[in-house]
Amino acid sequence: MKKCVFIFFVLIKVTFAQMTYDSSLAFPFFQIHGSFQLPYGDLSQRFGSNMSVGGAALYKFQNNFLISLDGNYFFGKNVKEDVLSSLKVYTESGESFVIDNEGYPADLRVTERGWNLTLNVGKIFYIGGKNKNRGIHYQLGLGYFQHKINLYDAQQKIAAIKGDRVKGYDRLSLGPCVYQYLGYTYLSSNRFVNFTIGIEMYYAITQNVRYYDYATASVDNKKRKDGLWGIKFGWILPVYRRADGMFFYD
Repeated sequence: MKKCVFIFFVLIKVTFAQMTYDSSLAFPFFQIHGSFQLPYGDLSQRFGSNMSVGGAALYKFQNNFLISLDGNYFFGKNVKEDVLSSLKVYTESGESFVIDNEGYPADLRVTERGWNLTLNVGKIFYIGGKNKNRGIHYQLGLGYFQHKINLYDAQQKIAAIKGDRVKGYDRLSLGPCVYQYLGYTYLSSNRFVNFTIGIEMYYAITQNVRYYDYATASVDNKKRKDGLWGIKFGWILPVYRRADGMFFYD
């Protein structure tokens, strides 16, 4: 009896291992990721390098095609456009700063903020080996892209940018975008190491949606060609279907 039970469990283990190694499986998975990005196009005139963090919900079909919904938040400190020139005072040495309501240099932080959301289709191209669930990964998507110059008044002492007044300085721009990703996705057979790493690129047609820009004393309604490209690393949390009615979480 004990011998039969032992053989039974050995057969189950061998069968599941064979499915994991030799079968291309259909399953959903989640991904958390981060990127180091550089702007190009019109965006490079406004911002420098930035970081991005986000997540995605994906479904992998048995033929290794994928569909995903991907959202990201990006941020940086390198703002090239001076939107506060009209609020600054200048010293004889050439230094400049914004004065708060009490006549002191303000603690004002100017940063980059933005986010994007894309719906993507893609495929993992099997390149050999026992596991058919890993390989070169390509994605193409369409979505929404938004960015602005973020003004943070740490002490809340600058009347000129309080409330809705800040909208005259932040140059909020948004519009549709195209997304591409090319990398390598590794889905392990032992269920513990699952990741993707590669190069991503966004291309967006955006437009300033603020009615008036205080820095230039004009209306800015030009179409912008904004882009980001970067190196992306993602950690994957899959749910494999191993047998009817049976799942395991990584």
